[in-house]
Amino acid sequence: MLLLRTDSLPDSGEWLYELKLDGYRAIAFKHNGAVNLRSRNNNDFTARYPSVVKGLAKMPDNTVIDGEVIAFDDDGRPSFNALQNYGSAPAPVLYYVFDVMVLDGRDVMREPLERRRELLEKKVLPKLTEPVRYASSLDASVPVLVDSVKAHGFEGLVAKRRNSVYEPGLRTGAWMKMRVNRGEEFVIGGYTRGTRTFDALIFGYFEGEKLIYVARTRNGFTPVTRVQLFKKFKGLEINECPFANLPEARSGRWGQGLTKAKMAECQWLKPVLVGQFEFLEWTGDNHLRHSRFVGLRQDKKASDVVRE
Repeated sequence: MLLLRTDSLPDSGEWLYELKLDGYRAIAFKHNGAVNLRSRNNNDFTARYPSVVKGLAKMPDNTVIDGEVIAFDDDGRPSFNALQNYGSAPAPVLYYVFDVMVLDGRDVMREPLERRRELLEKKVLPKLTEPVRYASSLDASVPVLVDSVKAHGFEGLVAKRRNSVYEPGLRTGAWMKMRVNRGEEFVIGGYTRGTRTFDALIFGYFEGEKLIYVARTRNGFTPVTRVQLFKKFKGLEINECPFANLPEARSGRWGQGLTKAKMAECQWLKPVLVGQFEFLEWTGDNHLRHSRFVGLRQDKKASDVVRE
């Protein structure tokens, strides 16, 4: 079940609130004694996160649960960058569970959310071990929660109707998400050339079938991540610019505009890679100020990336 983006959340007793976790959404299921973990777009996470699978080992057979794989940074906040570097950095990976769709072979998706969470708490969670945890709800008003999220530097909040049924693949508005601190997914459509790898990434979002350029950034990379990302570009190079709104007439106040002259320095890519980016703000000419690359998203399709 998908979350609808919104700029504000309803503040009502009819809704349940959770932290928006900055990680990979993943479905865990057990069938004939074997546990599997798969991403939203069906990537196999089972071998990638063996500690999570071990923590799920005793979940009831023929059961399907929904949750998110995350990693914490040094300050104890969920960090997509830490998750990206899993394996090369010491950050532990956890799996936060928040819903159950099938329990002991019984489809419970038509049960209201509150009932499903009761079943999850009584029948599933007692059988799970670290690093699997429960994504419990937050007991406070929306303004208080927003202030707390801002103060602690978390990504945002999620609101879910307490009586909502589970509707796979749908974005009905019964589940909503709101970003509090600035960050968003964008599609990588090219780069400016560097000496050995690349100098800056060029990225944007889809508006219908048109890819709209919003910014380029040199920030957020280490020498190692530059090399790793550059390898991902092999085989994706194309000759024609994929952005519908390029070239631009001028570079703009903040220098984010891509003119015809600057485009000569660019190598275009087939727009299939999705990156997580942080930024200060949107400008009046639909560009980003002070953008920074965080990591690649392997759980999102490029065609789903629109302006939030």
